[in-house]
Amino acid sequence: MEQQSKIGGLSLSNRGVANKDRISELPEALLLQILSLLPTIYAITTSVLSKRWKSLWKLLPNLKFDSGHHYYTFSEDVCRSLISHKAPFLESLHLEVGYECDDLEMGSLLGIAFARHVRKLVLDFVLEERGSVKFPAVLCSCNNTLEILELKGSILLDLPSGVCFKSLRKMYLYHVRFRDEESVLHLLCDCPRLEDLIVYRFSRADVANFVIAVPSLQRLTIEDDNYGERVGGYLINAPSLKYLNINGFYGLGFCLIKNAPELVEAIITNVFDIKNENILETLTPAKRLSLALSPLHIKYPTGKVFYQLLSLELYTTEEEWCNLLSLMLDSSPKLQILKLRDPYYSPNKDCPSGWEWNQPKCAPECLLFHLETFEWKGYRWQLEDEKEVATYILKNARRLKKATLSTKPIKSKELEMLEKRREMLNELANVVRASSSCHLVCEADTYSSKY
Repeated sequence: MEQQSKIGGLSLSNRGVANKDRISELPEALLLQILSLLPTIYAITTSVLSKRWKSLWKLLPNLKFDSGHHYYTFSEDVCRSLISHKAPFLESLHLEVGYECDDLEMGSLLGIAFARHVRKLVLDFVLEERGSVKFPAVLCSCNNTLEILELKGSILLDLPSGVCFKSLRKMYLYHVRFRDEESVLHLLCDCPRLEDLIVYRFSRADVANFVIAVPSLQRLTIEDDNYGERVGGYLINAPSLKYLNINGFYGLGFCLIKNAPELVEAIITNVFDIKNENILETLTPAKRLSLALSPLHIKYPTGKVFYQLLSLELYTTEEEWCNLLSLMLDSSPKLQILKLRDPYYSPNKDCPSGWEWNQPKCAPECLLFHLETFEWKGYRWQLEDEKEVATYILKNARRLKKATLSTKPIKSKELEMLEKRREMLNELANVVRASSSCHLVCEADTYSSKY
């Protein structure tokens, strides 16, 4: 007898719906999209489901393999999968290797990938202290398809002349090692289309002089974990550079940047005690700057003007940051946005003995004619020098439209502290402002008032 069930008063027959494989009836493009959401090893196992699924995974454009899923057969499994792959092109290959892979094994894996015309290659080798695997230099000559190269971990780059990645646009190097300075030059100088470069380096520098000479480069990020004086440094020659991010330069022999006339934005943090550098001088064409610097530890380009600068962000955690602010205001005639930042509300920011803020002798041109937005996150209302800076901006910025001061949250039970802050902010709110249309906002988690 035919089985029936009732839902909402209607009788439904089970005939013809049991064991129906509706997923396999979906269009191939949609099935591939579903498979692409799975780790490659699981996508491959779907080949046993039916004839419809047997070869689907072979058409996936993006493959990712983790040696943790393959134990002792990782190399064989990856090679077999790449040989079986039938997609028109291999969009990306991502290999995570957590065992001691030798150079020959590495060459075999990448040789097959390059033969499949891979466009994006990500190699992540987590070998800790067990040594580095050498990137196969022979594969670096006249590669016409690779567009993105990302190398992480225990990888050694020992590259002779003749390296040529004709289509490479992006290169990300995370804590890899170079055999010598020539290997750096050979890798970077022969990438005629390289636009985006990220370099993270270990505290134990592998080469003393790191030269980046790439005419096509537009975006550059360098993070250096080295702490302590060392010989050598960075030489950057990138005339097309538009975006620069430098973090952690300490105790270098030099950091020299050749003219970057097209620079639009730069972020410079934790840079100090460099014997020979011209970092700020190179930033004069920029429109947006974010600086966590002390004028005591970096050369200020006396006489230089930041003609194009529209937005400036300064971190108030650095020693004598107020004086860097004065210098920048004097040298930035078109500045429209000023942001002061202390996201951690640093507790020990009192000025050293004998130190005071050297405010500009005359109101800077940017305050008289252009500054419209002033934001201060981490404003320490208890500190006299910070109150002095805020008062100066309000008294001199004639075109200011909005000023926002964000203070550290105070618990509601700390009534005395809340009242002191209220008094201090009210005092600041009563300052005669140069701009009659300025909207002053003082905010915190437990306090918010507008004037």
